[in-house]
Amino acid sequence: MNKIRLWPHGILIVLAFATVAAIAAALWMKYERSAEAKALPNAARIERVEGQVGVSQSLDTSNSQWVEAKANSPITVGDRIYTRDNSRSQIAFTGRNFATVDPNTALDVLDLSAQRTQVALRNGSALFDVGSPAELFEVATPCGAVDFEQPGMYQVAINESGNAVATAYSGGAQVVGQGGAGRIEKGENLAIPCQGSSPAVLSRVDAGQAGTVIDNYYRSRYPRSYDGRYRSYYTYLDDPYYYDPSRRYNSYNYVSDYIPGVNDLDDYGDWQYVSDYGYCWHPRVDNGWAPYQSGYWTTDYPYGLTWVSNEPWGYAPYHYGRWTYASNNWFWVPESTGSYPTYSPALVAFLPFNDSSVGWVALGPSDPYAPRYYDSNWQPVYAGSRDVYLNRIANMSVPGAVTVVPVQQFTQVIDPRVVNRVDPQTIAQVRPVLDPLAVNPLRAMAFRTRDARPRFDVPQAIAQRAFNTPVITSAAPAQPFRRDLARALRVQPVADQARNQKLQIADQRAAASQPRANNGAQLSQQPNIAAEQARERQMADLARQASRGDRNARQQMQDLRKQQVEQQRAAQTNIPTQAQGERVRQQMQPPQSQRESLRQQQQVQREAARQQMMTSQQQRHAAAQQQIQSQRQQRQMEMRRAPAVRSAPQQQPLMRQQQPRPQQQAPRAAPQQMRQQQSRPQQQAPRAAPQQMRQQQPRPQQQAPRAAPQEMRQQRPPAQAQPQAQPRPVQAQPRPQAPPPQKQQAQPEQKGGGGRKKPGK
Repeated sequence: MNKIRLWPHGILIVLAFATVAAIAAALWMKYERSAEAKALPNAARIERVEGQVGVSQSLDTSNSQWVEAKANSPITVGDRIYTRDNSRSQIAFTGRNFATVDPNTALDVLDLSAQRTQVALRNGSALFDVGSPAELFEVATPCGAVDFEQPGMYQVAINESGNAVATAYSGGAQVVGQGGAGRIEKGENLAIPCQGSSPAVLSRVDAGQAGTVIDNYYRSRYPRSYDGRYRSYYTYLDDPYYYDPSRRYNSYNYVSDYIPGVNDLDDYGDWQYVSDYGYCWHPRVDNGWAPYQSGYWTTDYPYGLTWVSNEPWGYAPYHYGRWTYASNNWFWVPESTGSYPTYSPALVAFLPFNDSSVGWVALGPSDPYAPRYYDSNWQPVYAGSRDVYLNRIANMSVPGAVTVVPVQQFTQVIDPRVVNRVDPQTIAQVRPVLDPLAVNPLRAMAFRTRDARPRFDVPQAIAQRAFNTPVITSAAPAQPFRRDLARALRVQPVADQARNQKLQIADQRAAASQPRANNGAQLSQQPNIAAEQARERQMADLARQASRGDRNARQQMQDLRKQQVEQQRAAQTNIPTQAQGERVRQQMQPPQSQRESLRQQQQVQREAARQQMMTSQQQRHAAAQQQIQSQRQQRQMEMRRAPAVRSAPQQQPLMRQQQPRPQQQAPRAAPQQMRQQQSRPQQQAPRAAPQQMRQQQPRPQQQAPRAAPQEMRQQRPPAQAQPQAQPRPVQAQPRPQAPPPQKQQAQPEQKGGGGRKKPGK
């Protein structure tokens, strides 16, 4: 009887437990989806495309859909990039991290979370410019994983033998493979075998090849500001952060450096202070321009409908921040530099007018927005609350802000020519929506956007060989919305035992330093680039002074040229001697002291370059002082000559008549220039009489009969033609005039002797 009475109570207890379990499961699923949304990865930006580059978003290699890569296209976890012959692509990751994908290279994106960035290189090569690495910036290869632990320039390649080669031009990295772990520092490369028991080979980089690689990279990345200073690898080692974007671009003062594409804002816009928003960015565009009107729409998994701009700066302002209209101009309002930026496929609100047209408008700073991603069934998963209702968008009342196009044009490239004009009353009657896949007409059009992209043909043999090769990572990528990512991309994490084991390395760094000594010129000439540049600048300054008639500058310039030629000849003569001495010294030194010796040599050479620059500055200062002294002596001579000119006022009208017109227009030549004209005959023949020397001068006055020495001095322009050298009135200097013939003889003596006049003169 008691058992019968317990049955109803047992049923109630079971039902209660079931209810609690269901509620707990629902809460757990809700929390899990919310946590997954918070772990939504960032997106990288394809900055530049040179040649034929393809992108695939399918994990199935047998049915991959390859499309042509375009600039400003976002790529995310699971995307694959392939470059053909003579083709390259530059990718910008978050945090001032960049990659240049070389020709015939396959690169996969494994992880783009806030803590790690993982890519897989299966063939080809890529150059990585790491500015601020996260907890992990890793390149997985078939032979092992290369972890960039410091900011610097790195290159990872698969050579012809199928081995992975990691090079650190600057910075430091750790290499983890199935055979163990090792390190490389700046100026070193490590070749890791993928198969067999052969040890890894550690060697030094070739300075000439390194300079070429770095110079080509900076010339391509910063074509407007790069000055070619990194042609020398040693110059790059002295200051590898000279072109750090955060130091050279003003936009990093207002935008977080975590956002890709910030460096483009300085070249295409200006920062202005806007009330209520602080400093905002204004693009340099034509009148009538509006955001989100030059580009195209594409469907990107897992973000959904994504905007790709055709404008060269059109990445950061369309995926981060908001837009506002003030003072008849559009301004981009970025997030604060202290906040963590969140990527969005497009910060717009859609306006479904009818079955024939669709519109959208940029969100303002006060408009709500719920970050989301989509699962495998294209159902939205929101980060936080999804209860977001829009009744009015701040920018809907701005003239021309709403972009309306026909439905058949939605999948094509959008430009102002296909935009329809709709009256404000019609726009006000449409309710905007944030999720375009929640509305049936928009959902159907969104899935047709990718079909309209141009196709990219990858041969099946290349695809099988490039993308079916397994890669090794230090940690498996874990993505909530692509749980089969590791299996589909054939990612194999390295075993814990191999991670704690030391990699067997054959050290060939000592052998690699001998060719550098044999070349000799790299040790003797390359570190003196700064001194050569200082000499060229000094010669350019002296050339400008010599063009204005400065004989001292001309002589100094000739001396510098002779010195430069002599140094080049001496360097070529000493190359065999330096190489032989370097080989003997390296044989006598232990291997561990060679690096310190090379470092001391570079320090001594840099100090010599600095001393040479200081010497050149002192020479320029001495030349300037000498020029000032010469001008001072010239003024004194003119003051002494002024009484002689004023002694014959009755001949001044005749002198003005005999003076040619060009000499009346130009100021009177300095006495030093006159002496320069007189010095030419003296170099070829013995010194002549004063009157004969003046007859040899190629002056217009030679057509008329030559006057006496005193008359010739009276034919010169009056003292009023030189206001800067005119002395005070003659009455203030009651000095007796010397006879004109004596002055005529004293002037050649001063020219020939090079000294001053006698005190009596």
